[in-house]
Amino acid sequence: MRKHLALMFVLIFGFGLTLKADEGMWIPTKIKKNMAEMQKMGLKLSADQIYSETQPSLKDAVIIFGGGCTGEIVSPEGLIFTNHHCGYGSIQKLSTVQHDYLKDGFWAYSKKEELPVEGLTVKFMVRMTDVTSEALKGVTDDMSEMDRDRKVAENSKEIKKEAADNGKYYVEVKPVFGGNQYYVYVYQVYKDIRLVGAPPSAIGKFGGDTDNWMWPRHTGDFSIFRVYTAPDGSPATYSKDNVPMKSKTYLKINISPKKQGEFTMIMGNPGSTERYLSSWGVQQAIDVKNPTIVKIRDKKLKLMKEGMDADPAVRIQYASKYARTSNYWKYFIGQTQALKRLKVQQEKEQQEAAFEKWVNENPDRKAKYGDVLENLKKAYEGTGKTILARYYFMEGIYRGPEILSYAARFGRLQKALDKKNPDQKQVNQLVNGLKASVSDYFKDYNQAIDQNLLAAMMQMYYENVPQAQQPEFLLKLGERNKGDFKKYAEKVFKKSIFTSKEKVMAFLDKPNAKTLKKDPALNDWNAFLDAYLKVMKDSQQYDGMLEKAHRLYIAGILAMNPDQNFAPDANFTMRLTYGSIKGYSPQDAVYYEDETHLYGVMQKHNDFPNNPDYVVPERLVKLFNEKDYGQYGENGKLITDFLSTNDITGGNSGSPIMNANGELIGLAFDGNWEAMSGDIKFDAKLQRTINVDIRYVLFVIDQYAGAHNIIKELTIVKDAPEAPVAPKQPEMVTQ
Repeated sequence: MRKHLALMFVLIFGFGLTLKADEGMWIPTKIKKNMAEMQKMGLKLSADQIYSETQPSLKDAVIIFGGGCTGEIVSPEGLIFTNHHCGYGSIQKLSTVQHDYLKDGFWAYSKKEELPVEGLTVKFMVRMTDVTSEALKGVTDDMSEMDRDRKVAENSKEIKKEAADNGKYYVEVKPVFGGNQYYVYVYQVYKDIRLVGAPPSAIGKFGGDTDNWMWPRHTGDFSIFRVYTAPDGSPATYSKDNVPMKSKTYLKINISPKKQGEFTMIMGNPGSTERYLSSWGVQQAIDVKNPTIVKIRDKKLKLMKEGMDADPAVRIQYASKYARTSNYWKYFIGQTQALKRLKVQQEKEQQEAAFEKWVNENPDRKAKYGDVLENLKKAYEGTGKTILARYYFMEGIYRGPEILSYAARFGRLQKALDKKNPDQKQVNQLVNGLKASVSDYFKDYNQAIDQNLLAAMMQMYYENVPQAQQPEFLLKLGERNKGDFKKYAEKVFKKSIFTSKEKVMAFLDKPNAKTLKKDPALNDWNAFLDAYLKVMKDSQQYDGMLEKAHRLYIAGILAMNPDQNFAPDANFTMRLTYGSIKGYSPQDAVYYEDETHLYGVMQKHNDFPNNPDYVVPERLVKLFNEKDYGQYGENGKLITDFLSTNDITGGNSGSPIMNANGELIGLAFDGNWEAMSGDIKFDAKLQRTINVDIRYVLFVIDQYAGAHNIIKELTIVKDAPEAPVAPKQPEMVTQ
């Protein structure tokens, strides 16, 4: 019935899948298609100045920071700007109760004071190339999706091997447009990264969970790092002999006043979007996926916070874990609300009706795409039978109590020791690898929190996952203990070797199969994993059906609109988005301006004195009272954050937002609550990027921290003021 109503809508009003203004995370190598529009909006650069493989371009100043963020090079000596929340894990790793860099901030007033961050890497993209024909070599239409995926993986392996240049580069082959196209991405990886500066969390994380995803925002969300290389300029692991990287190019910083409507451009690495998701996918997200993730994370956050509030050392240990969990807990709450409010499912149904009408107009189309919508529906009905088991495993077990996921690291060692004649060389390699990570793991581990998490996650799994999809041991335990797993968790922590550094090291000094075989944590992990793998196997046919139908649906949309310039979904590779500075109206009779100011920080601080998210450092209060803003103020005010219409998502955190000349004017760090459905449906009226103004960043570095050494390293420019227009003189009247 819903399809008939949607088709009637199409026939009466007409409908096409079109991109809204400012929508699109564009592949840089294809940006020439967008240049006319960008230049009309104000861009003053050429396509080659944005992306080039033969000469320095903006792409050489934009990096993948760590495992999931973006950063930019801002000096000739490898200085990196990124978000505070992107550097948060590194700052936490370097912090102690005596030197709490999260609370107090950190500033290196010389390069000698910069702190190496073990394990932190950055990636520079060398090039990206369309390799669709190579990736799909030997692929046929009658292949099963599993066989197709195997063939693509086989081809990709050869593509990566050739592009890696004997291990010189890190290489990835990734699909775009649902697997209709493939690109190879070649990166240079640097492993000696050092912390240079970070504001206290009261600035860098101002607003905390209260303001997360919200506007108005007043967060100084930035941190500073530096890339070091071997003396010859090549990537190298940490050494005291390493030197600051000589940047291929870097971004100038523009501190001029901004104007409403001014052109903006962001380059970064957006993580994942689902703009081509079907109406059935939206329905599943609203009804099952999102509420399940929120429910599980809500419990995890509550238990972590109890431990953090009780002990300052635990607060530091779990700060990064809590922030990661909380961020997308709130995201999925907002996404569900926005999907419902904006009637995204109904809009998708209208798009599908238009697609169905187009398909039925031509017998060739019907032969190729005729089953696509029906198969999408069947696939979601099929995956819906296992979705609870999937997310309870991923969120409640894999990302739940750490004792289980840590025990899983010993699985390969268990298999090696279980052999009749263990390969001692292999055993030694595995043991040494595990020993190397023990100290780092237990540095941020708390037994009490984890024991509570184990009991709670097992209880939730038992209560919510269909019984036929649960591990047998869990069902028996639940029946025996009437759904209470506290005593069992206590028993696991008493008997397992994975609860302390001392126990683990004692085992690794004398590893044996018997100890691992009887360890309750490892046994529980294996039982949960086996149950999950069975669920995945049972759902395999529906997963394959969904993958194929989704790919064909996207192919059909592209064929249906041959003259339209489409952007593929994000996949954590370099993309460009352009827009302008602009406020928005979230609801009737309400309008949000495009910028916030330091006095807004003080208002929140004064109006909500008991909210720990609104604590303000005394020095910042002093500078505000004195209006001591240096060259960074504007008309007696200091702008903190601003809005733009750029299209971003997770992974873009830390991305440079640039003006028409490609100069840095801020750092992107968030989206807005009213458009939380943006990963699925872009809404031009509502969707905004929240950016920290570069002048606030520089003010904190210069005026607040006194880190003038950092300021001197930057290239700071300011536009010449526009010449006043002389009033027009009246013409002389002569006779």
